[in-house]
Amino acid sequence: MDKEMAKVAFYTMNLKGYITLKCFIEKNGANAVAYIVSSNDKAIKKDYYDEIWALATKSKIKVFNRSEDFLDLEKNLDIYKFVIGWRWLIKNENKLIIFHDSLLPKYRGFSPLVNSLINKESELGVTALQASKNYDQGDIIAQKKININYPIKINEAIERITPLYFNLADKVYKELTNNDGFKVKKQNEKNATYSLWLDNKDYLINWSWSAEKIKRFVDAVGYPYDGAKTFLDGVIINFVDVEVVDDVFIENRNRHLGKIIFMKN
Repeated sequence: MDKEMAKVAFYTMNLKGYITLKCFIEKNGANAVAYIVSSNDKAIKKDYYDEIWALATKSKIKVFNRSEDFLDLEKNLDIYKFVIGWRWLIKNENKLIIFHDSLLPKYRGFSPLVNSLINKESELGVTALQASKNYDQGDIIAQKKININYPIKINEAIERITPLYFNLADKVYKELTNNDGFKVKKQNEKNATYSLWLDNKDYLINWSWSAEKIKRFVDAVGYPYDGAKTFLDGVIINFVDVEVVDDVFIENRNRHLGKIIFMKN
């Protein structure tokens, strides 16, 4: 692939996708992007769909909603596709590079960042990998990571890992431009773990957890996600923030999970 002719397509959503796309265009020019595919994300409160569309329009780049028919364009252009924040399978695996919210092979699948925070991982990261028939099992092209301290809320974690996406996208694009080829490595299946998607019930607090884990859960599913919840007298209560306080001894604790014993202020 000649340096002047190197083009990629973006399948991208949300803040990390928008920032990566914006930085990529600023550095490499709009001509480096063949087309963009995006979609609304009903799972979060701010999905950056309008911003991605406006950036594409301003940059005079073809942009499609995922519901539109762009298959002919996809088939006729022999280019790499960068997938960031995408939530659906892409049938054409050829030249498909996925940017995933974890240090694979850990946390394959969905909501890896949320589950990493709940589990108190000391490192967060992003992996660029080749697509495979089974999700997130492809060969690893490159990884970037950061160290974090707790407490940390999900919006801060997203902001902190977002630059890693552009760093990886830029690295991969340079290798494409220079025709260097990828030095990939196989994933170690023995170390593989899987992360499941969140549905409405998964936002309910599990009162059998420790106070520290409940605190991490509330922080991990807050804005831009729907937030932690519980029922109080049959009414859903939303939690924006919680504080861990000194414990007291509760007789038969396991029989009374989720009950309120004290109310102060």
